[in-house]
Amino acid sequence: MISTMSTSTTSTASDPRPYVPERRGILFIISAPSGTGKTTLCKQITASVPGIWHSVSYTTRQPRTGEEHGREYFFIEEKIFQDMVAKNEFMEYAHVYGNWYGTPRKALMDKMEQGIDVLLEIDVQGALQIKKKVQDAVYIFILPPSMETLRTRLQSRASDTPEEIQRRLQKVKEEVWSFREYYYIVRNDNLEQSLKELQSVFLAERLKTKRLDMHWLEQNFILEKESKPGDRDQSSIAKGSTAHHD
Repeated sequence: MISTMSTSTTSTASDPRPYVPERRGILFIISAPSGTGKTTLCKQITASVPGIWHSVSYTTRQPRTGEEHGREYFFIEEKIFQDMVAKNEFMEYAHVYGNWYGTPRKALMDKMEQGIDVLLEIDVQGALQIKKKVQDAVYIFILPPSMETLRTRLQSRASDTPEEIQRRLQKVKEEVWSFREYYYIVRNDNLEQSLKELQSVFLAERLKTKRLDMHWLEQNFILEKESKPGDRDQSSIAKGSTAHHD
């Protein structure tokens, strides 16, 4: 597991001030075509890099084999989804492959205000919606080595009809032109190497100057009071005197 410098502080008995995060959480957005290995990579990122909360979206589609409500998605009826839209409860939502998908606003914003980094898996359509509202997010695009590799992966998954696979492949050709909207591109040819590249992105973003705790920097370097030579001499005399009496 990768370790990194803590990004938050807690109150103590000697410091009764309320908990205040040293920085606002970072929003990491990952998009990728179906069959690219995005879900596997995202699970490994949250397991290997501390301080990341994996946001769970809502969808009206039926769960696939092995999926659980509240883990991969919150699976809800379309009427409930539309009620949430009317109440402005989604940060973004989109109609994809005949189903609705939406990102819950409150849970995501609460985590970021607490100084926790958020990982969000969404399609290109949803990512572009969020980019209009959140410029400071980190946008990552994951791609397979080639269209042929992607076709083979979708066929081996055996969860879609040939017509569905063809529709997904056509959508990839359309979405790939949005790569310029993303800040990083990871080619998932080798899972281990791709994970290392993603980890590097997450850790490097945390170290950017604009995300530093400027209060800590100012207190320890800019506002630090330099001790005068006389102060050091007096301190040495005091220590010597104490040692003599002992």
